[in-house]
Amino acid sequence: MERSCRLNRSIITAAVRLWIVFAFHEAESRRSGTGVDTPEQQVAPPAPNIVLVTCDSLDGRLTFGPQNQTIKLPSINFMKKNGAVFLNAYSNSPICCPSRAALWSGLFVHLTESWNNYKCLNHDYPTWMKILQKHGYYTKVLGKTDYTSGHHSVSNRVEAWTRDVKFLLSQEGRPTTVLIGNESTVRVMNNDWKNVDKVTEWIRHKATQLGQPFVLSVGLNLPHPYPTPSMGKTFGGSTFKTSPYWLKKVKYQSVRIPKWLPFSEMHPIDFYSSYTKNCTGNFTNQEILDIRAFYYAMCAETDLMLGEILTALNDTGFQKNTYVIFTSDHGELAMEHRQFYKMSMYEASSHVPLLMVGPGISGGQQISDLVSLVDIYPTLLDIAGIPTTGNLSGHSLFPLLRGFVEENSIKNSRPDWIFSEFHGCNVNASSYMIRTGQWKYVAFANGITVPSQLFDLFADPDELTNVATKYSEVASNLDEKLRSILNYPEVSKAVHQYNKLQFINWKASLGKNYTDVITNLRWHQDWQKNPVTYQNAIKRWLNSTIEV
Repeated sequence: MERSCRLNRSIITAAVRLWIVFAFHEAESRRSGTGVDTPEQQVAPPAPNIVLVTCDSLDGRLTFGPQNQTIKLPSINFMKKNGAVFLNAYSNSPICCPSRAALWSGLFVHLTESWNNYKCLNHDYPTWMKILQKHGYYTKVLGKTDYTSGHHSVSNRVEAWTRDVKFLLSQEGRPTTVLIGNESTVRVMNNDWKNVDKVTEWIRHKATQLGQPFVLSVGLNLPHPYPTPSMGKTFGGSTFKTSPYWLKKVKYQSVRIPKWLPFSEMHPIDFYSSYTKNCTGNFTNQEILDIRAFYYAMCAETDLMLGEILTALNDTGFQKNTYVIFTSDHGELAMEHRQFYKMSMYEASSHVPLLMVGPGISGGQQISDLVSLVDIYPTLLDIAGIPTTGNLSGHSLFPLLRGFVEENSIKNSRPDWIFSEFHGCNVNASSYMIRTGQWKYVAFANGITVPSQLFDLFADPDELTNVATKYSEVASNLDEKLRSILNYPEVSKAVHQYNKLQFINWKASLGKNYTDVITNLRWHQDWQKNPVTYQNAIKRWLNSTIEV
């Protein structure tokens, strides 16, 4: 019986996709005056709609791991029950803009030179949304996108450009918590809620009037930490903020305080990150517990926003013919490895949620295959019946879904690894990660000047023991595999050259105002203690040759 049902779903799904392809070709023929009416068009089902909800900083392990015992996420659980959850989904660059550039382009970030939050895709880049629009889809974007160049603060970009300078400066406020409102305060992140209201309004009153399939992109800021005004006008985002309404939903007894390595045992990249994120001071267990609990509460508020969107689709009947994908650009360390934010290849930072519901996707699927955000681009084209062109870095997720496997013979073409890279601020060397099976291998810079890392995620899920020396053959094989994906020493060199050139041009554009501007960036509290020393460090860096 189950085999018969699966076969029937496959036949139906195949017919839908064939109709989509035909319909779009027919629409093109009509525009050129060569189209003719056919009986099939009159009875064919409509092309599916697509809704992509991308939040910011949600740890993917919350969708399945032990962490999900700390907070109930009913909307995510609904998607799990009625669709598929990908258990091993990763960001291709754990920072906002580059990660989103990978999602919207379908390419690894070194291929588009999306190096940091300031340098990503050009505004005219042919994203999947532009392709869908070209093929007859109505497109709508509400909320955060953040995949094009030219955004984020001056501080953020200068910190990325100067990461090679030989100094240590705190670039963030000390992570802290803020409780606002009372037990009836549901809407804490007002900007996100305004956008969610626009989304549900559009679904209920605009989408229902369309005469064509639609693709809707929804971008949320939560559960990204909030700005910290006490840091001054160039404040970063180190405040975990929620209300008693959400905090009381967190099971404090289930919140785990992560183990930290002593400073003497920390990887040099981790120490730099911890210092620049203002996390090397003393933290009480209660402070750590609160930061993590507040973060989980922020995730719960995010989940309700997702629920409002799912409800609107259900109320309008769209859920019958709409694929919904929920994901995040990266995770949140929430004081794991003595850090908050992202910018790290550790699981809390690089592991993202990825869930799908829609026509033909049977419920309750837990897919263990390794996937990443570049897979979303070809998946969306697959939904629309549009063949992929060019050499995308990703692969459609449909061959992994039960109910679609029979009609796809390309499952084995998917690699058994995922790849991620990082070139931005708070990390003083380019980072390259490959995950395959139980192993996660991370190389830095040129693979020589900074020691590599190897973690056995099955035996050491907290990634506290670097076994690169113990399992040197495994590390060597994974390094070889990594070099087959990209020449990472050369990429690191290109990033160094880019950083220095950008800083030189920016400095020249300021003229005599350079000193005043550089003094008052996010690192101002440290900088002003000894400005001459830090200015001289920059001068030495500018006069030095490129080193990887």
